[in-house]
Amino acid sequence: MTSLTMTQHSFTVRRIIRGSRDRVFDAWTRPELLKRWSAPGDMVNPVVEVDLRPGGRYRIDMRAPDGKEHRVTGVYRVVDPPSRLVYTWFWETNPSFGDMLVSVDFHDRGSETEVVLEHSLLPAPEVATAHERGWTGCLLKLEGLFAAPPKA
Repeated sequence: MTSLTMTQHSFTVRRIIRGSRDRVFDAWTRPELLKRWSAPGDMVNPVVEVDLRPGGRYRIDMRAPDGKEHRVTGVYRVVDPPSRLVYTWFWETNPSFGDMLVSVDFHDRGSETEVVLEHSLLPAPEVATAHERGWTGCLLKLEGLFAAPPKA
């Protein structure tokens, strides 16, 4: 289930993930798990780096099937496991967008987790729309990660 609210150059996406809050938070913060879902569609993540602490940096490289690369980096502002993450979002491959902000809240819903993602400080409505599509594709992969039986 997904719902979307869009306002001036920001949007909020809500998604229910079939997994405990701890496991979903881990999927959002552990590089080996982020590599499995943090690029939309048929893109892959050749590089994911995480220094999970306030002031720590992250890097996510996304590669399209045609070989085109997109790199996002940022700094964690809030790290409150397993409840909340806030971090900057900067496209090294498109610096004209400037620094944006992503806030993710993880709400315990029993055997499920409600993920509420707000992406703000986007430079234009069409950029917000493109990012919303990207996040929707990523969250579909995240949902699929939890649909598979856990590995022993």
